[in-house]
Amino acid sequence: MSMREPISLRPLGDAPPTPGALPGHFFDLKEPMTLESGVILPGIRVAYQTYGTLDSERSNAILVCHALTGDQFVADIHPITGKPGWWTTLVGPGKIIDTDRYFVICSNVLGGCLGTSGPMDVNPATNEPWGLNFPVITIGDMVNVQRRLIDHLGIESLFCVIGGSMGGMQVLQWAKAYPERVFAAVPIATAARHSAQNIAFNEVGRQAIMADPDWCGGDYLRQSRSPERGLAVARMAAHITYLSQQALHRKFGRNLQDRAKITYGFEADFQVESYLRHQGTSFVERFDANAYLYITRAMDYFDLAADHGGRLAEAFRGTRTRYCVISFTSDWLFPTSESRAIIHALNAVAANVSFVEIETDKGHDAFLLDEPEFLRTLGGFIDGCATLRGFVWA
Repeated sequence: MSMREPISLRPLGDAPPTPGALPGHFFDLKEPMTLESGVILPGIRVAYQTYGTLDSERSNAILVCHALTGDQFVADIHPITGKPGWWTTLVGPGKIIDTDRYFVICSNVLGGCLGTSGPMDVNPATNEPWGLNFPVITIGDMVNVQRRLIDHLGIESLFCVIGGSMGGMQVLQWAKAYPERVFAAVPIATAARHSAQNIAFNEVGRQAIMADPDWCGGDYLRQSRSPERGLAVARMAAHITYLSQQALHRKFGRNLQDRAKITYGFEADFQVESYLRHQGTSFVERFDANAYLYITRAMDYFDLAADHGGRLAEAFRGTRTRYCVISFTSDWLFPTSESRAIIHALNAVAANVSFVEIETDKGHDAFLLDEPEFLRTLGGFIDGCATLRGFVWA
């Protein structure tokens, strides 16, 4: 499916989707919402998926928050790529996040391009795609929309909120903004604010998109064009940060791609070049360029301590949420030092917190992979919290 045209959703269980439609649930927030920027957004559509069954006390809900390039299809076959969902290692019957026990919710973030309101949708004031007229959004705005979805589902308290990378930022924002509604929080491979290095990487990606002539100043949808080359380069640059030097060397080294010797040209001589080009071209099939601009900007603006004079501990003061913070030794995008800053802040307010640094050479993306120590850690924490919550399984 090309991402050049706005998409529509159908409720699960309805007739098969028409061409250009995605399966899923959606919730329409009809009243205007004031964003952190002060701009009022008139009406919001939220696309989301659920797995499992909500118990009679509405107490077994787990909210999964997706990362920058993720979406709501956490445990489905993805309707565009045809590949398994991005966290099928964790979410499903009998898995760590057991959908036979828990009611799992995952929504496409505000500003996204898989059904939730974003820059590729139609501006009701003009009947044209929003483009760059869509207001700039924040992680706080994303969580505020998620909170309204949780209200809509009639859930007063979430058993757990979990996510990695940008998803981990959402977890921290949930714990800060709605501590009485989060029993357990699992921020993974994340930070309480975006570093200068990560802002710099995001800016490289944005500039690659905006330098593409087909970006058309953000108005490409109305002009039936698409900055696929720029978005592909942005994805290639970002994807390097998700891996580690060891992982790249182990997987590719300096191996040549389908040739016996170098060509003395600029084709993809090396396997790693071919891999990155594939990552870029496949990404443009499922993602929108302007959405990439908006979501990376939301990550850049994230700073959990900004409202507390830079004192991160104050963001958590009085919290009764139970935390499990997880990092990975080879993650240089969100290194362990960022997780330790969160731990120090939580310890300063005597929060209930555990911390594990997982030894791995798989880099930032380790949280998406079948890493045994990670799975054991997460499973132990969730099971322990379930016991504290008083869940009894047949």
